[in-house]
Amino acid sequence: MIDLYTSPTPNGWKAAMMLEELELEYTVKLIDLAAGDQHKEWFTKMNPNGRIPVLVDHDANGLIVFDSTAILIYLAEKTGKLLPSSGHERSQVFQWLLFQASGIGPMQGQAVAFERYFPTDEPAARRRYHNETRRLYAVLNNHLKDNEWLVSNFSIADISNWSWIRSHRWARVPTEGLEHLERWMEQLRNRPACNRGLNIPPSPGKADAVKSLGSAMTTT
Repeated sequence: MIDLYTSPTPNGWKAAMMLEELELEYTVKLIDLAAGDQHKEWFTKMNPNGRIPVLVDHDANGLIVFDSTAILIYLAEKTGKLLPSSGHERSQVFQWLLFQASGIGPMQGQAVAFERYFPTDEPAARRRYHNETRRLYAVLNNHLKDNEWLVSNFSIADISNWSWIRSHRWARVPTEGLEHLERWMEQLRNRPACNRGLNIPPSPGKADAVKSLGSAMTTT
């Protein structure tokens, strides 16, 4: 059995989408970020960085995996799915995983911070992170011009990047004019497992969404 300590954020949904795609049984342990659960000693014993998500695999002697990218890789290797076992395509998946982890995530995250939460208006900072996020979207759009998925088949690279880009409106970064990126995003929206993962746990105001989830998940 797997426990997933998580919250409704892009990184949290990333792990949930993966679990849903793999049809693994797991239990959601909701972390209240506003209450500071992620900084409490019991949680930082699992993740010293104090961030969600954290996965505990009780079928592997209670193995703890923190960081959403590490969780994707762990689950892919555990099941032999959504990550090539060797060769050029495996390398490509890791490249696009790190593109999200080192680019899309940090840049879009800062765009959201300055657009939505910073106590004072900082136009230069807003432009900086807005423009860099849009540039990274354009990189993906150019790659997807000749590729259905980020690599030859649907993989953890697609889950990782889409979990962030799907909330581009919250960051106030448009996707208009990026037709290949938008086509790819629509493909992911049409995957039932990915859509289930986006409601685990449900965002504020979407509590009823849990009623439509698959039977693989239980919530505590």
